[in-house]
Amino acid sequence: ALIDPAVGSRLSIAETLTNLIWAPLTHGLAGVSLSANWMWPAKNTGENARLYAAVEAVSDFACELGVNIPTGKDSLSMTQKYPDGKTVYSPGTVIISSVGEISDVSKIIEPVIQNIEGTVLLYLNLSKNSYELGGSSFYQSLNTIGTKAPDVADATYFAKAFEAVQQLISEGKILAGHDISAGGMITCLSEMTFGNATGGLDIDLSAIDETDLVKVLFSENPGIVLQVNDKNAIEDFLRQKGIDSINIGLPIRERQLLVKKVEKELKFDIDELRDTWFQTSYQFDQNQRDPGHGGKRYRNFKSQPLSYRFSESFTGKFDDLGINPDRKTDSGFKMAIIREKGINSDREMAYCLHLAGFDVKDVHMTDLMNGRESLEEVNVIVFTGGFSNSDVLGSAKGWAGGFKYNDNARTALEHFYKRKDTLSLGVCNGCQLMMELGLVYPEMGESHPKMAFNSSGKFECAFVNVDIQENDSVMFHSLAGSRLGIWLAHGEGRFQLNKPEADWNITAKFSYPEYPGNPNGSDFAVAALQSKDGRHVAIMPHLERSLYPWNWAHYPKDRNDEVSPWIVAFTNARKWVEAN
Repeated sequence: ALIDPAVGSRLSIAETLTNLIWAPLTHGLAGVSLSANWMWPAKNTGENARLYAAVEAVSDFACELGVNIPTGKDSLSMTQKYPDGKTVYSPGTVIISSVGEISDVSKIIEPVIQNIEGTVLLYLNLSKNSYELGGSSFYQSLNTIGTKAPDVADATYFAKAFEAVQQLISEGKILAGHDISAGGMITCLSEMTFGNATGGLDIDLSAIDETDLVKVLFSENPGIVLQVNDKNAIEDFLRQKGIDSINIGLPIRERQLLVKKVEKELKFDIDELRDTWFQTSYQFDQNQRDPGHGGKRYRNFKSQPLSYRFSESFTGKFDDLGINPDRKTDSGFKMAIIREKGINSDREMAYCLHLAGFDVKDVHMTDLMNGRESLEEVNVIVFTGGFSNSDVLGSAKGWAGGFKYNDNARTALEHFYKRKDTLSLGVCNGCQLMMELGLVYPEMGESHPKMAFNSSGKFECAFVNVDIQENDSVMFHSLAGSRLGIWLAHGEGRFQLNKPEADWNITAKFSYPEYPGNPNGSDFAVAALQSKDGRHVAIMPHLERSLYPWNWAHYPKDRNDEVSPWIVAFTNARKWVEAN
């Protein structure tokens, strides 16, 4: 955009679309809507004219593509003046966001090479323009901008290519894919290998019509790389659609990225490249959190791979689990979701329990406080996750006060826990609440453990591995021995336990004892604790956000499950209520 504001506008739109292309869209490109956020130092010399050129280019390019821009905003005072008289202008930029309805979330393509022999990588140049380095990350690394930027020369061709790739995705004919944008071709190819712990790529760029290898590797001309199985069929299909494709290589077993163009050959160690790629995050970590944790993340990010161990009896099929995802009638097994202001996981949790066969009741704290709800009709209660009372007094502290200092709420809870036909589950904020109220080990009184701030000193949001321990909990006993994936998001998730590990009823542990695999620094890497009778569980990670395979950040490719193993915890609860 600094070189040519009109080009900057077209590239912003092109990049958001090459990001969006990997999701199968119900209505294709015509169903895409854009939002334009104008960040510009307006009313400075020449900037209004540049802004006009940028806005006009966005309008023209969007019309040519057939997409609409129904909304946006502007920030036109992007100028900072300092007391010493110095003025700094923010570079004029349009930020483009895109949205479209997805037809099948399970068909979204990931930018990770699948190590499958016989597959190839196809390169589609969507720019239809000469390779240029102006404005590239490569030039920025040399402290220069350049005089000519890449561009999209043919909007009609770009749109045709977008629709063709969408059709291939919908038909399940693409294994992996990534866009060429910041960092150019070499970054695209590298990043496609970083998500793996094994394997590499053998790349030959000789067929690309550009003699300068630096331009081929580092220019940011809009384009995409596809990994496909049936090369000939895909090439024929694209040719019939009028789309050019170039076969640039294939996966190899060696952990190397081999790049060739005519007589030039380059060899890169992928793990070394990945370390370099991660350096920027590491430097931020060192400044933004405890430096020791920054070092641990950098040391461990490639040595804590996600791996899974499912129960042999788990088929992942609704019928085998005895549940009906289309159930519309009452089952007679009642449970209550208990929530407070700021809770945000109640809908997901309610759906999980409905799917498992419960009739779910929505109970707000005000219902308990004013006596509208006594919990006498329900056998299960779940305290869900979120940020009750905005965590103003600390995580779950205000929520706990609602029970401690209101007679109706306190009495209802006490009566529920005195019954022998009840179960309870606290997740994330709900886990913090159960620990704050001493509901897991009531016999410990004031010495009941509480949750502490994450040892990293930061809010942690991650997808991690957990191991389900041998346990006699009602909900999790049949998952013992499993290693599963699960989401978490919390700032105060550290279990501080004042007794030896053997003295605690541990339901689940993080699979790796050291950060970031143990994201909050919990003693003994604990992720969940249960009461001595196994009826009450407090767990920090969000099993309700990990219900379906497509909810997971990574799910085993060799399985075709309709639902993830976490549903078993909920069906176990329903079976127990049914029997008791």
